[in-house]
Amino acid sequence: MKSPFSRRRFLKQAALGGSAVLAAPWLALRGQNPPARKLGVALVGLGNYSNGQLGPALRGTQHCRLAGVVTGSPEKGRKWAADYGFPESSVYGYETMARLSDNQDIDIVYVVTPNGLHAEHAIAAAKAGKHVIVEKPMANTVAECDAILAACKAAGVRHAVGYRLHHEPHHLELQRFAKEKTFGVFKRMSGQHSFRLGPRNGVKPWRAIHALSGGGPLMDVGIYVIQAACLVKLEEWPVAVTAHEEPKVRPEFFVDVEETLHFTLEFADGAVLEAVTSYERGGNAFRAEGDKGWVELQPAFGYRGITGNSSAGPVTFPAIIHQAAQMDDFAQCIMTGRETPVPGEMGRRDMVIIEAVYEAMRTGRRVEVARR
Repeated sequence: MKSPFSRRRFLKQAALGGSAVLAAPWLALRGQNPPARKLGVALVGLGNYSNGQLGPALRGTQHCRLAGVVTGSPEKGRKWAADYGFPESSVYGYETMARLSDNQDIDIVYVVTPNGLHAEHAIAAAKAGKHVIVEKPMANTVAECDAILAACKAAGVRHAVGYRLHHEPHHLELQRFAKEKTFGVFKRMSGQHSFRLGPRNGVKPWRAIHALSGGGPLMDVGIYVIQAACLVKLEEWPVAVTAHEEPKVRPEFFVDVEETLHFTLEFADGAVLEAVTSYERGGNAFRAEGDKGWVELQPAFGYRGITGNSSAGPVTFPAIIHQAAQMDDFAQCIMTGRETPVPGEMGRRDMVIIEAVYEAMRTGRRVEVARR
């Protein structure tokens, strides 16, 4: 079988305006001119992800730019203003987010605080009249997701979840394979996303504190495996889940969150995902099998270095900056009226699934997933 994917096909799609190319260098290949005005983005929370990924990505975006920050440290905010060239008047505290409504340079607010604060900060942004991106997971509970969606609807603003891999070419290719049945209908899936979490400078990270994280590795990295499975099932919901937690290696550290979790998603057509996520060991892979072949990504979920293979040959695409593609796409959605591929409703769906997985873990029972 001839390989159905290649760098050449990727670049051809770029020239033709294919959906697999979504950030600055490849948007240029689509024949698009830079917009007259880039939309302004304010980052809420200046932790590792903002520092290491979102801030640098915004230096290379074509349709948006960093226009402000919300932080608990005025000193840190002033440094960001100097580094990124926006005025110090666009530095806000969490308690002054309502004043964002007065800043016409800020169009989008990207919430990057711990999960347990997402709802509070997303709702504040919506009430200030700003479009909202919430980093994954959307919130700690389905009820909090509902509150975010209601606030955005009431304010008439757009919303999205920070699902960067919906803009990454290897994952878009998985979706194409599913739509075109290149390997048949995917019926068997497996995935893992794990790393070893420990103290930072002697302090327990917020990811290991239930009030802030909402759970353990399932909320943090296991959600990527759920996303991949739903993507290759063309955003179909699973109908039931089962789950079990491994005995904890470090129970004194993981007091109120899981350490290693195995879970299974069942789909209406008989497809099954077997997954594991852990804060005790490494793992980063996804595989889907149909009656005509298989495809896998390993590593599958990192910021860079994603590698694909299949029964038909390698799955090869040029590397992109996921976060730049993601933010540029949301900016384009706002400017054109197009729907985002990663709306808040998708984040809510994933929390419905996650809540079912946790119920299955606690009870040892098979739990049906209600589309509620």
